[in-house]
Amino acid sequence: MAAGLKWAACPADVNAKTAPRTAQCATVPVPLDYSDPGGAQISLLVSRIASTKPEKRRGILMFNPGGPGGSGLDQPAFLANKGLPASVLDSYDLIGMDTRGVGHSTPMTCGLTEDIGYWANVPPYAADDAAVTAQAKIAEAVAKRCAATDTGGRLQHLTTANMARDLDRIRAALGEPKAGFYGASYGSALGAAYLSLFPDTIDRIVFDSNLADTHLDRDGLRRFARGVEETFPDFAKWAAARHASYGLGRTPAQVRKTYFTVAERLDKTPAADGTTGAIFRYLTFAHLYGDIQYGALAGIWQSLLTPAAGRATSAPPAVRAAPPVDNALTVFLAVTCNDVNWPEDVATYRRGVAEDRKRYPMFGAATANIIPCAYWKHEPSEPVKVGNEGPAEVLILQNRRDPVTPAVNAQLLRQKLGQRAKLVTVDDSGHGVYVLGGNACALNLTTAYLVGGKLPARDITCRS
Repeated sequence: MAAGLKWAACPADVNAKTAPRTAQCATVPVPLDYSDPGGAQISLLVSRIASTKPEKRRGILMFNPGGPGGSGLDQPAFLANKGLPASVLDSYDLIGMDTRGVGHSTPMTCGLTEDIGYWANVPPYAADDAAVTAQAKIAEAVAKRCAATDTGGRLQHLTTANMARDLDRIRAALGEPKAGFYGASYGSALGAAYLSLFPDTIDRIVFDSNLADTHLDRDGLRRFARGVEETFPDFAKWAAARHASYGLGRTPAQVRKTYFTVAERLDKTPAADGTTGAIFRYLTFAHLYGDIQYGALAGIWQSLLTPAAGRATSAPPAVRAAPPVDNALTVFLAVTCNDVNWPEDVATYRRGVAEDRKRYPMFGAATANIIPCAYWKHEPSEPVKVGNEGPAEVLILQNRRDPVTPAVNAQLLRQKLGQRAKLVTVDDSGHGVYVLGGNACALNLTTAYLVGGKLPARDITCRS
């Protein structure tokens, strides 16, 4: 079957920022509805950087960078040019893809535009109880627009289970008896579903920066706020050491106080550029993904320190609801809402926001806020249970402090996988461990596993 794939140049946005290593792309057809495999088909665009060492080649290693809704076509070239070890490049054909509904695969959309007021996969911070009720109206409008736009009924087939089935179709189309997999963030949930549904065709598996299951549910979304609380002290320490430059506080405690001072002022009076307290909190959350972004975050804070200040560039790009954002949000919502049940009464979210505003004061009133899943047209289809039996072995990588997938997630996933998994916890901060994280211990352990199959004998902690 591999000979049937027609490899050609990828779209310009796949390789433009990752030269000199470039990928080729091919299209793989898959059923829209796996219960009707002979029915309507959709296309998946797949990328490949092939091993140039046939004597060392083990097979294929598929990548998913997260989401759901994130494009993964550029992952092979991106990671190869970020320093993926040559031994891994020699051992595998690196396979990326836009999952179903995303980007250069058959795209799906809710038609979300700026007027609807929904601009990120995390709901906005609710400064008070009335803000939850107001957000409920927006969430309902988004769900209704998705239902109205989806005249062909395609959105119901955007599920983690179907994406896992797609992975196995890609493996088969490439003519491989087994496939390795590296999944980061939501990619860990997709990988857990893939592992559970297809244990006999799985090769070596790495999960990085993890969700706790095969899906994102309300508890998982609320744990984002825990991740912010655990990760923010690293930024606060960084900023305090640079007080002479940014003026955000001489101690970490003062930096934290500055956060609440600015956020609460913006709750009452937005900045000149329209930055609200909710946007400020979201920007802070998004910039905690890695210390490479700390300088940019400090600059945003600095621009907002005085009343009526603010820069036009400080608002998140998603606020503008450009078409790619619509596509990414559509897939995020469809998969998240289709995978599991979400509460459908506003009172549940009001209680959760009140609880998490106290428990996680920095961001809890955002991640507990109501999302369109409360009004979603389709009922959950088929949640996948994590399997703890089977031949495949799993390496789980996790930073101790992660703003979106806190370390408790990896511990929960480790328990569900049982003895087939080993957990490597890195005493570091940020979202992403392998290659991008820069920790030598985790890099060496992961490379040894991918290339030589050497899984640690026990769970390990790597020092920073």
